[in-house]
Amino acid sequence: MPSIPQPLVPGDDGGADASVAAALAAYAAGTAEAAVVAAALSTARLLVPVVALLTESETGEDGLRREKESEMALPVLVGADGRKAVPAFTGAASLKLWRGDARPIQATTPQVCRAAIGEGAAAVVVDVAGPVPFAIEAGMLRALAAIGRVTGERDGVEALLRDLSEHADVTAARLPAPRRGLLSRFRRQKP
Repeated sequence: MPSIPQPLVPGDDGGADASVAAALAAYAAGTAEAAVVAAALSTARLLVPVVALLTESETGEDGLRREKESEMALPVLVGADGRKAVPAFTGAASLKLWRGDARPIQATTPQVCRAAIGEGAAAVVVDVAGPVPFAIEAGMLRALAAIGRVTGERDGVEALLRDLSEHADVTAARLPAPRRGLLSRFRRQKP
């Protein structure tokens, strides 16, 4: 019989990592570079949303439609240009801002980045509905995906990401505030 896997962070209260929240706030204020956020994210736990998708329904004797079968799926964001992004969240509060019915699955940022690449996504969008949206894409996505298990030495990771950001294919986008058009640029796509 298969065993139930242990949570990544037992006793997780769903709160955002303090160092990630501080880095995102500094980035939003223009006092920190994307590499600082990526360094904080490199060792952080993120929450990846899963949602129920109805796959089969039936009509009861009373004439009402009922769920017969459903599957859990990872939502994908699709930009106006057709590129896919995997949403991830720093905490339960930011997940609820985006979609209240989504259920969180714990994962490290490198795991989320590897999964995004594996799914053919161009980016991971952290906290898409706020408080501070942050896109991980291009070289930064590949760099974070390449990290195995970082033992907490953030200076080394930050230096690596800063070096990578000097290459032309590494970008970090400042996303508009979520209520001012970000969500209109993306639509939910069933996997």
